[in-house]
Amino acid sequence: MTTDQRAATVTTPTDRTIHIEREFDAPRDRVYAVYTDPELIPAWWGPRGTTVTVEAMDVRVGGRWRFAVVAGDGSATGFQGAYREIVPGERIVQTFEWDGMPGYVSVETATFIDLGDRTRVVTESLFFTTEERDGMLQSGMEGGLQETYERLDEVLARGA
Repeated sequence: MTTDQRAATVTTPTDRTIHIEREFDAPRDRVYAVYTDPELIPAWWGPRGTTVTVEAMDVRVGGRWRFAVVAGDGSATGFQGAYREIVPGERIVQTFEWDGMPGYVSVETATFIDLGDRTRVVTESLFFTTEERDGMLQSGMEGGLQETYERLDEVLARGA
């Protein structure tokens, strides 16, 4: 499959949600493991040219996470949240807050669907208002997401 064929689909099925689907060439347990390993997050999370530091990542119900991101031009931002539900290998529900939109917290559900030697990751982000959802869409999140998933492909291909 080419990268274009693997591009994530991003839709807005309701006025408060962003729905994302993407398939990966790795078994579900491996994709989930890479998603939840703080040692591997810097290798794939965020667009190319960024440096990510995992400041916190306690993958359990009630645990918190925070990633600091520095772009190639030196600008910095962060992302944070708390885990609400963990079903190992299958599902992660967490809050998501970007420093660029402080106080605007979405709830993100990532579901890992077993396709044998492949995995479909389905992410649904629920925002408090349509304006918050639209602000996230206008932030450039889709471009960053596509690059992030390309980098995740590379990590998975290395056998991580």
